[in-house]
Amino acid sequence: RFTDIARGFFLLGHPGPVLFHVLGVTLFAVLAGWPHIAWGVLVLVVAAHTAMQLSIAVINDYCDRYRDGQGKKSKPIPLGLVRPREALVYGWLLMGVMLLLLLPLNLFALLVSLFYLAFGQAYNLGLKSTPLSGVVFALAIPLIPLYAFAGMGHVVPLIFWLVPVAALLGVVLNLANSLPDLEEDAASGARTLAVVLGVRRSFLLIPVLMGICLLFVGLLAWTATVPARSAILLPTLALTLLLLLGAMLFFGATKPISTRKRYFYLVMLTCLILAGGWIIGVLF
Repeated sequence: RFTDIARGFFLLGHPGPVLFHVLGVTLFAVLAGWPHIAWGVLVLVVAAHTAMQLSIAVINDYCDRYRDGQGKKSKPIPLGLVRPREALVYGWLLMGVMLLLLLPLNLFALLVSLFYLAFGQAYNLGLKSTPLSGVVFALAIPLIPLYAFAGMGHVVPLIFWLVPVAALLGVVLNLANSLPDLEEDAASGARTLAVVLGVRRSFLLIPVLMGICLLFVGLLAWTATVPARSAILLPTLALTLLLLLGAMLFFGATKPISTRKRYFYLVMLTCLILAGGWIIGVLF
């Protein structure tokens, strides 16, 4: 039925994770353009990134169709809601839409997006099943704020200080994203970073890396290397720490596997708050 097909294509785009990415690039783009936001440019920046994220999600399901047919039969392709060839064509069409939306923007924004797309598809085409998956995330995540500021035509020095923080958060997101499927990945022979580390060490490394990010941001502000308004930065760091402690308290290796997806969303939210709050504190 048409409704089943529509639901299949909707789920094929991984709406939850993609929504967080879209919220992230929207936040960074608004901050880059504030207070004189060029709304037309903002729409192009967000729409192009949305198309790219959807293409990566769709190609991900296409590449994992055989493994999903064994362990994740609720996915759109194993369910038969979307045929593999349809998913592949849909993924390529989304990449075409992304390029069309990027053409009115500047060359730097286009190049940053193409690098991100290359990392995302390399992840899908094989690196996902290796420990290099964490490296891919570490390289790709810093490109999100850089793309947003470049797309809005306002690249500031802060963005380059954000790179090491975003790289660590990229590893954090990779581990959190892998945790719900860790046992299935291990059983299928995949050697993702989370599989190599194991459940306990993955849950341990996530707060450690986020704690390093907190300390780094606080140190940059305290030494005035990257000055930030205390009225904004201190509540941001406090809220991040509170969410981090809550994640450690209510989630972990001993909790049911079904809780790990919620843990991933909480980690994504915490990363957005830390990065977004820091940028607001510095720029405003």
